[in-house]
Amino acid sequence: IDGIADNVEIMALRAVPNGDEHDKDVANAIRYAVDNGAKVINMSFGKGYSPNKAYVDGAVKYAESKGVLLVHAAGNSSFNVDETNNFPTKNFIKKGQAGNWLEVGASAWGDDDQLAAPFSNYGKAMVDLFAPGVQIYSTAPGNDYKTAQGTSMASPVAAGVAALLLSYYPHLSALDV
Repeated sequence: IDGIADNVEIMALRAVPNGDEHDKDVANAIRYAVDNGAKVINMSFGKGYSPNKAYVDGAVKYAESKGVLLVHAAGNSSFNVDETNNFPTKNFIKKGQAGNWLEVGASAWGDDDQLAAPFSNYGKAMVDLFAPGVQIYSTAPGNDYKTAQGTSMASPVAAGVAALLLSYYPHLSALDV
């Protein structure tokens, strides 16, 4: 709960209303965070369809041009995201991939073939790493605390490590991290 990067600031943005996130809102949140000094953006949300992906691609490219790392939760459907869509994604509509993107699955308590949590999306090409995502004690609405699981818990762990690295080595680029 205290976090691992105690010398960084957190900018909380709500880009997702109750229900599915809209591509326009995701793109606007990324641009807002970049314009207001974010160096790492955690995105603990996802969906299977992206009707206005070009908006998000533009924002991802903007963040990349400003050296901002985007950390995204891989999803909790046990899908191979090399074969099944999970948006937003590092793959651009018009070819290529974002170099400032880190896709994070949830790890469990096992190792080797049991490293990935049973619910976590996975994929050799699309998922970059797995971070702790099972039985994570964290803050909850209503000024409370609870244990939760999911790639939405794993992604902030990876974002926190990235923030910690950047706080000690500010010359690193998003690609280096």
